[in-house]
Amino acid sequence: MRTWIAVHLPLLPLETIRPNWSDPGKHVVVNHEHVLAMSAQAAAEGVRIGMRRGGVQAFCPDAILHEQDAAREQEAMHSIALALLQYTPEVACADTDSLLLDVTASLRAFGGRPRLGRLVRASVDALGFTPRIGMAPTAQGAWLFAHHPSHPATRRTVRMESMMRLLDALPCALLPAVAPYGEWLDGIGCRTLSELRKLPRAGLQRRCNKNVLDALDRAYGQAPELFEWIEAPKTFSAGLELPDRIEHAEAVLFAARRLLLQMTGWLVAQQLAVSRFVLWLQHERGRSAIAPTPIEIALADPVWHEEHLTRLLKERLARTELCAPVIAIRLEATQVSAMLPPTESLFPDPGGTPADYHRLLELLTARLGDQSVLAPAPRADHRPEVCNAWVPAAAVNRPAPSVPHHAERPFWILETPIALMVKNHRPFYGSPLRMVKGPERIECGWWDGKLVVRDYFIAQGQAATCYWIYRERTGEEICWFLHGLFA
Repeated sequence: MRTWIAVHLPLLPLETIRPNWSDPGKHVVVNHEHVLAMSAQAAAEGVRIGMRRGGVQAFCPDAILHEQDAAREQEAMHSIALALLQYTPEVACADTDSLLLDVTASLRAFGGRPRLGRLVRASVDALGFTPRIGMAPTAQGAWLFAHHPSHPATRRTVRMESMMRLLDALPCALLPAVAPYGEWLDGIGCRTLSELRKLPRAGLQRRCNKNVLDALDRAYGQAPELFEWIEAPKTFSAGLELPDRIEHAEAVLFAARRLLLQMTGWLVAQQLAVSRFVLWLQHERGRSAIAPTPIEIALADPVWHEEHLTRLLKERLARTELCAPVIAIRLEATQVSAMLPPTESLFPDPGGTPADYHRLLELLTARLGDQSVLAPAPRADHRPEVCNAWVPAAAVNRPAPSVPHHAERPFWILETPIALMVKNHRPFYGSPLRMVKGPERIECGWWDGKLVVRDYFIAQGQAATCYWIYRERTGEEICWFLHGLFA
């Protein structure tokens, strides 16, 4: 038996005008001079669906009227569908304000039906919209539950028998195919789906339309349901216009999380993980245009989890100073790779996994900056000053190059070697130095014009301190230098 989730957005026209709806104003959306949606405050003043513009102004003179923007509504539905792809690849548009999700294969991965329903609702809430969720063994049944303003507990069922019993009590006017014949059906006393099913099928098809029977059969699981699934784009780049000017970078995070949710859905749908993405903070346009501010996030390991991406972006935004107010944002995934699921070890390391270590490096880099968190990156060269290199930790996400085997060397290498005095043909550094080990001969660098001809020794002073020194063999004069210290 299949499990379908229907996501209905009854306030979609209103919430595309004011995302994250919390404005207590009296807002009304009109289309062709008729009311399409209104806020609770406007409804309290007597504004109703279908009312003409003049009636709105008579009942609520201080109402703020907005024209319906179909393009913004379609863009909002696309963003919601993209975010919900993280739960199932089978997402379809049912109509202009509803989505259908076949989550049959996703139940075990997300902890069962109740938890998956809560996750879907939380994702839509985070995008700034108010969903009404329905769940049923058929897509049409879930759609009907989502559209009926009943208690949430009566809009979810997982058994066919329970679904049929709940559907029987719903008004038949909920079916879009029944709308043209609503007055006739009401005249003959047919008001529920149960009563509609009891009518003779042949007579109902003659008086109405075959679509009525088809919709009824699909709802009760007696006819197949076919859908065209939404496909994720090949690349990810999504933008968002902000309702107000933002002057502090930290305030961008709430809006940026909506784009991160979309990117998470896109990554899961494409079976990819992101290792580098850029958030563009867009400022003034036109004559007084200001170049966008890029915030680039590099990760040590590719990931696809929205919580981790949000945490990194939060740290970067906390130390970002804006040059101008932000009016829009855009998120781009610039570097992705194939998704590799984590492997579980039979005997896990109690100190944490490599993934935990990489997440710590990413968090420190986001908080302190790229040049404040460095990692060793040895190079294939015998010269100590060349082979000992440090690079930003975020850049170390690839296998290290093969390096030659070195003799015993100290951990502390001086950036500039210190010239040593020579007394009685022995190098002197606080006290005469005695050679303990060596030499390690190095002759290389002729290819880049930095020829090095040295003999390295491990030397020991009177206090038993060990030093790493070398003898310069160029020219007739022999010079000694201190290049490192042993612990």
